[in-house]
Amino acid sequence: MRKFFQEIKADLKFKTAGPGQKLSEPSRAPRERPKAEAAPKPRQAPTDEAQRAAAAALARLELKPKGKAPSPSQEAIKNQVKKELMAEAAASEKGLSMEEKEQEEEGAAAPSVSGVYFVCPLTGTIVRKDQKEKQLREAIQAYFSVDPVAASIMEIHTFNKDREKVRLCVETMARYLDNIYLHPEEEKYRKIKLQNKVFQERISCLEGTHRFFQAVGFETKTLPVPGQGKNSASRPTLLLAETTEEFYVLKEEMLSRLEELKDSKEQLLSSQPVRAQLHRQPAVFRPSPAAARFELPHDFFSLTAEELRREQRLRTEAVEKAAMLRTRAMREKDEQREMRKYNYTLLRVRFPDGYILQGTFYARESVSVLYNFVREALRDDWLPFELLGPGGLKLTDENLAFNECGLVPSALLSLAWDAAVMADVAAAAEEEQRSPLRPELLARAQSLS
Repeated sequence: MRKFFQEIKADLKFKTAGPGQKLSEPSRAPRERPKAEAAPKPRQAPTDEAQRAAAAALARLELKPKGKAPSPSQEAIKNQVKKELMAEAAASEKGLSMEEKEQEEEGAAAPSVSGVYFVCPLTGTIVRKDQKEKQLREAIQAYFSVDPVAASIMEIHTFNKDREKVRLCVETMARYLDNIYLHPEEEKYRKIKLQNKVFQERISCLEGTHRFFQAVGFETKTLPVPGQGKNSASRPTLLLAETTEEFYVLKEEMLSRLEELKDSKEQLLSSQPVRAQLHRQPAVFRPSPAAARFELPHDFFSLTAEELRREQRLRTEAVEKAAMLRTRAMREKDEQREMRKYNYTLLRVRFPDGYILQGTFYARESVSVLYNFVREALRDDWLPFELLGPGGLKLTDENLAFNECGLVPSALLSLAWDAAVMADVAAAAEEEQRSPLRPELLARAQSLS
């Protein structure tokens, strides 16, 4: 095979014969061109990528086993080399490996849900997961025009992630306000030195605290430090430079509104972080044999896209490992490790009439949340029912989390009515049997692809 490529290379050196002439023999030296004839334009050397691809193709051809089967024709070999070179070049231009290029051509199935969404509790706006904090900040900032005290308290509790630091902060701030409320006649309690060590370490370093003091009626003033800036008794002729510092000072008019100060303190102590609420994205699908097939977006995973690809490559090892003899404790440990990869789960509940109700949940939410979700979708929410997991297992313990029941990152469940109650309902019903789902949900029913 190498000899064949050497012959091709040698053929490139032959010159083309004119009309009525014969080609020069390979062993003969080419005739000298007339001086008047211009020299042919030199060929451009192949790129490094093309040379490497050609070398790889040649190596693959040489490694093919030599049997008695007839060797492919020279034309077929040329076409194969050309095809591989063109494919390598196309993949190189896009920055993709050949394996990635094949995956791209195959295409990915459409996801079962477009992503994970959240609802801002202040505005009701629905946003994607990566936009929820930005939406919260904008909503709280806008709320300052409505209630600056409440907005500043939201900032303190929401945007400072260390809960222990927040606890110490609000307790110290509440103590400042308590001293003013209990001793309004004491001027010293109405002033807070900003450079005070406790104030700096517990309050000043947290987001939203300064805006709270301003909202409840404090203003910033530069005041002389008590006990300094006077003549020293030991040095009567020496004048010391007056020292000043920054203070928060309660405005005089707030002394007549001390109850408001007390209410602000209680609100500060009792408030909780403002959290965007997971949007269930309720959806109803018509009966379909594809109900158990799920395609989840990356939002459902706690891993990065690169980590997900690595996990997929390790699937074959997992299959081999499953075939090995392992103890129950080992299997449970592996299952728990697998469950921690997911933050959310997409659940579908199939009704006896075939219709399917779908919703998005946290992986660590309890089964009781799913029961409530189904009840809210029913036309008659008092009807008793049971939910059956994969394999027909009844989900009787509603305190268990979805990841503890093996219902992550997705699962198809079945709903079963209480037989005795449904028999009574059917006997008493005079009208045509209706779907148990609410009409507004049925009106938006979709088809599973």
